[in-house]
Amino acid sequence: FDKDYKDKFLEKGLLENCHNDLQHLISDAATMQIIRWTKGGFGMAAHNYDGDMLTDEIAQVHRSPGFITSNLLGKREDGVMIKEFEASHGTVADMWEAHLRGEETSLNPLGMVEALIGAMNHSALLHGDPEARSSIMVFTETMRAAIHHLMVSGEGTRDLCGPDGRTTEQFVDSVAEALDVRMPLTKQDIYVKAFEDESQIDMEAVKAMFDDLDRDHSGSISFEEFAKGIRRLGIVPKKHGF
Repeated sequence: FDKDYKDKFLEKGLLENCHNDLQHLISDAATMQIIRWTKGGFGMAAHNYDGDMLTDEIAQVHRSPGFITSNLLGKREDGVMIKEFEASHGTVADMWEAHLRGEETSLNPLGMVEALIGAMNHSALLHGDPEARSSIMVFTETMRAAIHHLMVSGEGTRDLCGPDGRTTEQFVDSVAEALDVRMPLTKQDIYVKAFEDESQIDMEAVKAMFDDLDRDHSGSISFEEFAKGIRRLGIVPKKHGF
């Protein structure tokens, strides 16, 4: 570090909070320091096993090992980035065994989903088709926002939300429902652009949609019918800006 990187770190101001030097800690000292450094704002270089142990500790200090992903970075000979993503909490063998016994589980999938999102986003960046790249990015960002919102609004798994939190299956269903609501909204600009020319609108299909919303066939739509209709269409607005 001192030979190849220290000057660059100093130039970027990355060592200002540690007296312009890289602290060298043995693993047991690091485990004690991390309990004190709960506000974050630091980087850490560690051997493989030490890194596994210390990152798991950080996750547990903040209530769940489900938060952590493991990302491996490298470069091909032609300079293209190689990235590998995985959930660092391992196989969660205890919950898998409980699931096989037919018992209820509450698995926080955030680390696993973030790993999948990272892999999908990187593959999209490597993909030559801009339209395909855009659609993947829309989906992954919508997925991330849906999961984060559920977690912070008390609808997450029990490691974060306590005994009243969702089971594994309930949380998956909640995410699916959130995606059904959110995905059409992310495509709103596409829909508007597609129908700028009113001659392209299928008015018979519009009439069929109206009749479907007009449940009592009165020729008008009440507020209750409208609310139920936009929920079925997946365009209902949500609270908290989502």
